[in-house]
Amino acid sequence: MRGSGQGNAAEEEPRRGLGGRSQRNRRLLRCQCAPRPDGCGTYCRVPAPPRKRRGHRRGGGGRAAMGRTVTVATCALNQWALDFEGNLERISRSIGIAKSKGARYRLGPELEICGYGCSDHYYESDTLLHSFQVLAKLLESPATQDIICDVGMPVLHRNARYNCRVIFLNKKILLIRPKISLANTGNYRELRWFTPWNKARHVEEYFLPRIIQEVTGQETVPFGDAVLATKDTCVGAEICEELWAPNSPHIEMGLDGVEIFTNSSGSHHVLRKAHTRVDLVNSATAKNGGIYILANQKGCDGDRLYYDGCAMIAMNGETVAQGSQFSLNDVEVLVATLDLEDVRSYRAEISSRNLAASKVNPYPRVKVNFALSGSDDVAVPTCMPIQWRHHSPEEEISLGPACWLWDYLRRSKQAGFLLPLSGGIDSSATACIVYSMCRQVCLAVKNGNADVLADARRIVNDETYVPEDPREFCKRVFTTCYMASENSCQDTCNRAKLLAEQIGSYHINLNIDAAVKALLGIFSMVTGRTPCFSVYGGSSRENTALQNVQARIRMVLAYLFAQLTLWTRGMPGGLLVLGSANVDESLRGYLTKYDCSSADINPIGGISKTDLRNFIQYCIENFQLTALRSIMSAPPTAELEPLVDGQVTQTDEADMGMTYAELSVYGKLRKVAKAGPYSMFCKLINMWKEICSPREVASKVKHFFRMYSVNRHKMTTLTPSYHAENYSPDDNRFDLRPFLYNTTWSWQFRCIDEQDLSEGICLIAGLRLDLHLRGKSQ
Repeated sequence: MRGSGQGNAAEEEPRRGLGGRSQRNRRLLRCQCAPRPDGCGTYCRVPAPPRKRRGHRRGGGGRAAMGRTVTVATCALNQWALDFEGNLERISRSIGIAKSKGARYRLGPELEICGYGCSDHYYESDTLLHSFQVLAKLLESPATQDIICDVGMPVLHRNARYNCRVIFLNKKILLIRPKISLANTGNYRELRWFTPWNKARHVEEYFLPRIIQEVTGQETVPFGDAVLATKDTCVGAEICEELWAPNSPHIEMGLDGVEIFTNSSGSHHVLRKAHTRVDLVNSATAKNGGIYILANQKGCDGDRLYYDGCAMIAMNGETVAQGSQFSLNDVEVLVATLDLEDVRSYRAEISSRNLAASKVNPYPRVKVNFALSGSDDVAVPTCMPIQWRHHSPEEEISLGPACWLWDYLRRSKQAGFLLPLSGGIDSSATACIVYSMCRQVCLAVKNGNADVLADARRIVNDETYVPEDPREFCKRVFTTCYMASENSCQDTCNRAKLLAEQIGSYHINLNIDAAVKALLGIFSMVTGRTPCFSVYGGSSRENTALQNVQARIRMVLAYLFAQLTLWTRGMPGGLLVLGSANVDESLRGYLTKYDCSSADINPIGGISKTDLRNFIQYCIENFQLTALRSIMSAPPTAELEPLVDGQVTQTDEADMGMTYAELSVYGKLRKVAKAGPYSMFCKLINMWKEICSPREVASKVKHFFRMYSVNRHKMTTLTPSYHAENYSPDDNRFDLRPFLYNTTWSWQFRCIDEQDLSEGICLIAGLRLDLHLRGKSQ
């Protein structure tokens, strides 16, 4: 790619592949005709005196007169479902920033007017009405003049609802482009609310509602699969999922002469996913050339997902502008100035692309009397490629859930969080995420973010407050509570207290024994029986019930203290209760229904135990939280059974009958690999052949599926959790399964047994052959 700010680089040095050809030959090559952006024939890039060739664009007179550098803007907006007023303000602000930086095209996220996560509210006519009302405000706004604005909203066309881009310029709608490929896997259910546009390269008339006609003076506008032909280039739109589809529209559009591709996304964060999105964008233009602009939503717009920004601009397979993945900024605008000649020269050398282009079915062109470039832009500096920096998984855990918590806190208008802090890894990781949130708030305020400062002042109820120290801010918004019982050891109490001191939370120590005895006393009075733990001769039913009583009392106390703790301190408001069950425990069902895992929200519910341990180590090194060292070294335990000689003997992995590492494997095979019991067994006998016999693998798989199916009902009441893993068992939307199973799995387990028997026969035969060969060799 040519350097920036060097004037007309082609005049100063030979083009790639020209070698030492004469100046005359170079000029002749520069005069070769190129496809017109509107698809109608070709035009010559530079006039070839003395005879003007056919196909010259009007107003020729050299490259400077034609324009070659375009300035485009994309953005990441923290939109909120159905918050039309706030969404309008953020869209308007992004357009104003884009214009102030010289952009002539502004791209926004998917469905940005109403917010992506409206779900069944898309069925309501109010959502369509209010979206058009916001569009009318944007069309009327002086901020949207002299810049092509590309916004997202639902549109009803011939009684079918479409997920659309509405592209307008100077109070005129140029095109309404409906989404072709709808996202309908995992967390996405777009086919529930929208219809895909299946008429490739087809445009129809859309009759505008009167509220828009009064602003634009238009009765109908083009609706369908078309591209924009400006004075200097051609622009084609993709919407989110279309980039991920195997037959992405940018392929055919690029062959048809489209030079700038836009993509408006509503893409959420998953650990280790960002590089996939970046690679897709870069590869979109690596084979075919072009400029690719991606916008994305950011933040929590009202549910379990965190949309992670990463707005970007790429050209010819390389990233030239990168937005942040995690940020408390509600509006982030990315602007890049790029040379269209770089696209054309890149494509000129790809003969296979040019041969395919000669046979492509052309797209309908919407001609726009507007240029994305200036008339004299030879000396305008252009953007250079950059190296994309990806966050480590530990950084992602530190930042993503922290930003999600901040959005939830400020938008729920609560005064902070309360966390039952047990001194174990899970609750400690949750506490560290809240501390990371406090660090992000202080950093944002230090960097001049007025929105974050206003939210922080409202949360702490102090109009003069300025959060500067994360520990001091944490004291105001975060309450931790250690709920001891006769089964708790002093070590976990000390760990919880020390961690609370280091992060600055308001910490409470209490004992739940009186409440437990009161409940058991009621039971004994009614039934005449007193249950006891198994170590004292009780049955497994008694043992489990006594553990569950403790766990459920902790949940009740957590909500009581969340509602009244600030009242006792003379402060207004209430606290949100945080849960701290990890994704592996939820998958196995290793939790008590309606215990401390039942909370308002859970920032770690989509994160594995292995990743949480790595995150704890990250916090030790980067936050200097030395209290976490002893927490890391302690075995995970629920502390619900009696101590032996003052020490904990109960451990999580012993209780579960499997390790957390094994649970992660089971989870990924069950969800990501779509494996039932038999398929999981077949995969694991190869994966674990060095450490387990086929019979041991069969036993492990059966145990997992029994426990998973017995406890699946707990997923129906699982606390709303930050979605971070592709094997999450979240029953609300992501992992739709029955919650009443035949837990014997008789047919499936019989298939495993039959395969196990054949594996055993093969193993024995193999051993006999090996012994026979050894005997012969001796």
